[in-house]
Amino acid sequence: MRILGWPAGRILAAALAAASICALQGSLSLAQQEPAKKPAGKQPAKPTGPRTGSAAKPPVAPDYSALPPSQIGIGTLARQAYIVDAASDTVLLFKDADKPMHPSSMAKLMTVYIVFEELKAGRLKLDSRFRVSERAWRMQGSKMFVDINKDVSVEELLKGIIVQSGNDACVVIAEGLSGTEDAFAQRMTQKGKDIGLTGSVFRNASGWPVEGQYVTARDLAIIAKRTIEDFPDYYKYYSIAEYTYNGISQENRNRLLRNTPGTDGLKTGHTEEAGFGEVSSTQRDGRRVIVVVNGLGSMAERARETERLTEWAFREFSNVVVFRPGDKVVDAKVWIGQRDTVPLTTVKPIAVTVPAGQQGSVKATASYEGPLAAPLTKGQAAGKVLVGVPGGKMQEFPLIVSEDVPQLGAFGRSWALIRHYLFGWMS
Repeated sequence: MRILGWPAGRILAAALAAASICALQGSLSLAQQEPAKKPAGKQPAKPTGPRTGSAAKPPVAPDYSALPPSQIGIGTLARQAYIVDAASDTVLLFKDADKPMHPSSMAKLMTVYIVFEELKAGRLKLDSRFRVSERAWRMQGSKMFVDINKDVSVEELLKGIIVQSGNDACVVIAEGLSGTEDAFAQRMTQKGKDIGLTGSVFRNASGWPVEGQYVTARDLAIIAKRTIEDFPDYYKYYSIAEYTYNGISQENRNRLLRNTPGTDGLKTGHTEEAGFGEVSSTQRDGRRVIVVVNGLGSMAERARETERLTEWAFREFSNVVVFRPGDKVVDAKVWIGQRDTVPLTTVKPIAVTVPAGQQGSVKATASYEGPLAAPLTKGQAAGKVLVGVPGGKMQEFPLIVSEDVPQLGAFGRSWALIRHYLFGWMS
């Protein structure tokens, strides 16, 4: 039998050969999807000459002309965003900042907070060592690459968590401090409530995706601020740009440490569901701004958007220090005391954040229930001061007595009472 001049046998043989070649090509294609082992010996040099074909397209700049709006502040590409001035607690940007979201590695902020707390209290030391369990060693995702059954110091683990975002290091810390990661997660949730978190629940120490674990952007900013204020001696670890452990060097994923002046922390994160997020803190000229973003599309977009929002916060707003501790806010009248008045001052510095150009519009009004009855003790609560700008929200701050005021003796009190009831109307 012949088909178009070809014997049937030759046609069948050709078809079988073609099928074999296709099968072999398919096998090769599948094999190329697996990681290839690097063969021993010298590798051929990569070609350095010009390439043919279409050139790589430059990155497309984001279109900032029609950004999704925020409830407070400018629009942003982030799904959730929150910016607060650390000194005045003024919220500059708010976009769904109380909406629950997956924390990703930003949950590690709470893990580190607890470690810092243990260090400050003296219950833990930087050279304390914890054993690496098999569970910690097998942890997936970003890793510090600790070795099973090895003892690792707390300082090494801190760097592994902060710089390398090591999920394995988080498990070592959790098991070392609380026995199990579940018990440590319960401690994280409780500590969060203690420092003012209202919308966060932790199920593990690393932020590894799990049902029932969530945070809010506002809560992450609270953890960041409390970390900076509560642990000034340990916060420096958040500014480390690179760390080498077990022969493996890894850079801090927080690109703002290298690209944005004044940035000294804190933590990035990423999951498929939550997208790319970051909690950053930047200080310039004594003013600190904390920025939280989440739900961005890539590491590059996260870096660009966080930097853009940080620059906006510093450019469009400034701080006015209204009172420093020890500054007299008002002279309060004293009743039956060894002096007629006493200065009232503030507990801590009072600063307000105002739009650029409105520094001169800040107003302050003090009030107290007076006259204040002696004896008075230095530091005693004695009133409040309202500070704000016209048309803006007034902020309230406590006032305290600046010095002791003893009470008059028996004769002095009697004369004060007589003077008050007979001549008080003249005063």
